[in-house]
Amino acid sequence: MSRLEGKVAIITGAAGGIGQKTSEIFLKEGAKVALVDMNEDSLDKVKAELEQYGEVITVKADVTNEEDVKNYVNKTVEQFGRIDIFFNNAGIEGAVAPLVEQTIEDFDQVFKVNVNGVFLGLKHVLPVMSKQKTGSVINTSSDAGLSGDPGIGPYAASKHAVVGLTKTAALEVANDNVRINSIHPTSVNTRMMRSIEAGMSPADDAKAKEELTNEIPLGRYGETDEVSKLVLFLASDDSSFVTGSQYRVDGGIGARH
Repeated sequence: MSRLEGKVAIITGAAGGIGQKTSEIFLKEGAKVALVDMNEDSLDKVKAELEQYGEVITVKADVTNEEDVKNYVNKTVEQFGRIDIFFNNAGIEGAVAPLVEQTIEDFDQVFKVNVNGVFLGLKHVLPVMSKQKTGSVINTSSDAGLSGDPGIGPYAASKHAVVGLTKTAALEVANDNVRINSIHPTSVNTRMMRSIEAGMSPADDAKAKEELTNEIPLGRYGETDEVSKLVLFLASDDSSFVTGSQYRVDGGIGARH
């Protein structure tokens, strides 16, 4: 398959489960990929695993730092000449606790990464795409960005904000043939879910996983490749008339709302 042949992609949060799997799929589909993450050691490890599939560069960056964001955009253009796909994926879960027990420090940090990071990525990638008159952006939100989710209020609020940024940006750049959509995964087998499970039930995280699984009509967590295949569709020309939309990948949870 070569659905992304000749295209250049940036993936933030590339050292995480969904980021790494999406990078692999993009490379196998013919894209050149810039891997962006805060952890340089993890980036190097991911690059070593992925470079067998295609051309990869790594850029260490804090997505909340505007200079770092400018740098990963500039490095990608310097290396590959363009940006066709932007998987605006970096995010954190924050503390698991009722709203009245959340700290303002944790709330601010969740918003810095999940909202400011998405905003800064859009701010500096979109001018490149608009100049090209083509591009596709996929912002990672969550099923918690479309409904309430007790215990992770800052995270849910931040992921709702991603929807607002997605819709607004999609309208602003539609005339430039640049498309922007958001994805909304539920529980996926990644490190983030291990953290949430432990936060929900420190003495018995297996119980927390069972409770979360029971809420999913399909009766299981999602896998990273099931999310990445949706990202691939939105990144490719197969979705050429799709923009400003929210895509659930949630095992049926959304059918209850």
